[in-house]
Amino acid sequence: MLTRKQAFFAASLVAAALFLPWGALQPRALDDMRNVVFDNFQRGAPRVYDPETPVRVVGVDEESLKAYGQWPWPRTRLAELVERLRALGAGAIAFDFIFSEPDRASPHMLVDALEDARLRADVSKLLAKASDGDIAFANALKGAPVVLGATLAPTGVNDFSAKAGFVTAGDDPAPFLYAFPAVVAPLPGLAANAQGLGATNWLPDRDLVVRRVPLLSRLGAAIAPSLALEALRVAQGEPSIVIRSSNASGQTAFGAQTGVNAVKVGAFQIATGPNAEVRPRYSHSAPARDISAKAVLQNQVARGEIEGRIVFVGALAVGLGDVRATPLDPVTPGVDVHAQIVESLASGALLSRPDWAPGLEYVVAIVAFALTMPLLFAAPQLLSAAFAFAAIGAFFGGSFYLFEKQGLLLDPAYPSLVVIGAYVVGAVTLWRTEILARRQVRRAFGKFLAPAVVDRIAEHPERLVLGGETRELTVLFSDLRNFSGISEGMSARELTQFMNDYLTPMTDAILECEGTVDKYMGDAILAFWNAPLDVTDHPRKAVEAALRMRAEMARFNAQRAQAAQAAGRLHVEAAMGLGLNIGPCSVGNMGSIRRFDYSILGDNVNLASRLEGASKAFSTDIIASGAVREAVPDMAWLDLGRIVVAGRSEPTQVFALAGDADVAKTDTYVRWRTTHDAMRAHYEAGRFDAAAECAAELALKAPGAWPALYLAMGKRYSALAQQGLHEGWSSVWNLLSK
Repeated sequence: MLTRKQAFFAASLVAAALFLPWGALQPRALDDMRNVVFDNFQRGAPRVYDPETPVRVVGVDEESLKAYGQWPWPRTRLAELVERLRALGAGAIAFDFIFSEPDRASPHMLVDALEDARLRADVSKLLAKASDGDIAFANALKGAPVVLGATLAPTGVNDFSAKAGFVTAGDDPAPFLYAFPAVVAPLPGLAANAQGLGATNWLPDRDLVVRRVPLLSRLGAAIAPSLALEALRVAQGEPSIVIRSSNASGQTAFGAQTGVNAVKVGAFQIATGPNAEVRPRYSHSAPARDISAKAVLQNQVARGEIEGRIVFVGALAVGLGDVRATPLDPVTPGVDVHAQIVESLASGALLSRPDWAPGLEYVVAIVAFALTMPLLFAAPQLLSAAFAFAAIGAFFGGSFYLFEKQGLLLDPAYPSLVVIGAYVVGAVTLWRTEILARRQVRRAFGKFLAPAVVDRIAEHPERLVLGGETRELTVLFSDLRNFSGISEGMSARELTQFMNDYLTPMTDAILECEGTVDKYMGDAILAFWNAPLDVTDHPRKAVEAALRMRAEMARFNAQRAQAAQAAGRLHVEAAMGLGLNIGPCSVGNMGSIRRFDYSILGDNVNLASRLEGASKAFSTDIIASGAVREAVPDMAWLDLGRIVVAGRSEPTQVFALAGDADVAKTDTYVRWRTTHDAMRAHYEAGRFDAAAECAAELALKAPGAWPALYLAMGKRYSALAQQGLHEGWSSVWNLLSK
């Protein structure tokens, strides 16, 4: 069986091997767990939408589709939309659409769709003067602060003509940017007239929730800004974007290339992750953010809603399929995501997960582990559980506070997982160790203790250590009378059966009264109460056990008499002597560390043994010291006076046990004890003849086996009467033999 210390080290090693490597390896499952926590943080404290934010979304919604038909609209209508927004003073107009194909509503597209050549010629003449949608849209883009969207993709063209210039400081950012092999770009005629060109890409996690968006991506050697970043640049009239990477001035990384640190565009210095990604702090969908394209086209929008703002144009109608999932909403228009990125940038509400965050979380997890495991094994379970709950609460509370106040994303889940894992592994190990310890306790004590006592000590197996303590105990010592005469003529098998038949009910009587059997010494039994655990009212339980043993002895003799009669052999009565005493004793595991017995030692133990011996002189079965009688005064006691036993110089007041508390209330006992006390008073006064007369009277009237007591006492009184009362006489009876 493992000791508690060994169990601690074993549990620590197992828990450390199971949970601590996660912080070093950073598996994807750990990232998924963090995402769940951070998403719930956003749900608990979302960014509050500000209607004064410099961003609006002009959406192709259901009302717009009802008014102008299904998407895609003719490019002439989009040109009209651009003109309306420019007239309203839009700071930037960013299209979350990819115009990579010619306008299907253009005249030449309609003519080319006709199969009949003559019909194509006639229709071509009729539409000769009709304006081309792509040309009209391209013309509307001239001079307007328009940013067109492009999508970086696995297939497509590999030419991205960025409108923005790039200035880099520090390490080359290209190796750190998310790279794509191709791009789906707007038509060259449209791209040439636009002031900005931005990528609509986002970085999906495994659950396809948009949590991170790259501000910069790479197509070959070309750098592509995001649609949101490009809109912010165009709105400020900035020609360039500044990229600050590791080892730039003020961005020292001690020579290590750690990636992009920040992106600067105009007045905005944007801290990013190493791959130039940002984490927007989302707000819930807000009606004030979205404006119907129909309202713009029909001049139903106040200038104050558009002037100076960055306007994203995209699909708001769910049927158009441009939907995304965010930490706040499972279905959100994709154009809203771009708008919220700029809102977060403008309000400084971006979320940040610093590159030092995993290292800090790992250190916190190790410290938490180092505190949880020792506390679990050293402190009470309630305290260690409270610490675990408090630690987890502190991790989540502190992390949420930093999220809400600073926008920092520090993971409380991994340190909490380490605490939970350490606690579970430690608790299971401790539970298993305690189970094994309890089994050992039951094996060691099950035959000598009452089941209830075994269960109680099994709760504290750590008490089973070599050594002892001094406790007040009630001690019982019993022995068979004339065992040699009884066993004479028995075979070994018959003797073994006799002893088993005798010791079993005697032991049961002790255990049923919560006593502890110290040892068997041939036909003798040594038992005690109030150890190894406290036993309430232990003197009474010892007296009750003695009375049960008396009753069991009567049954034992009756069974033996019946068996002897059936076998036609002589029956020899067995008799028991029993001594009871209370006092301080040394009790504990005594022996060697490999083999020990839970036993008792001390003068009060010896006195119990001597009292059992004194019962022979009084020809009775149960004798107790005055301390026992004082502890259990309501029993039927008979005062036997003071005696000096062998090995002691001080006299001991002793009492015979006539019965339990019910017997003590009977008239028979009261009359009996009255005569007995009169006998004792004559004796103490030196009136030996009178004492002998009372003893003779009691020998005739006493019930059961009690006449033997009065025959023995009468014999003593008669002998003293013959000797006469001499000077210096004492009523104390000296019993020189054991």
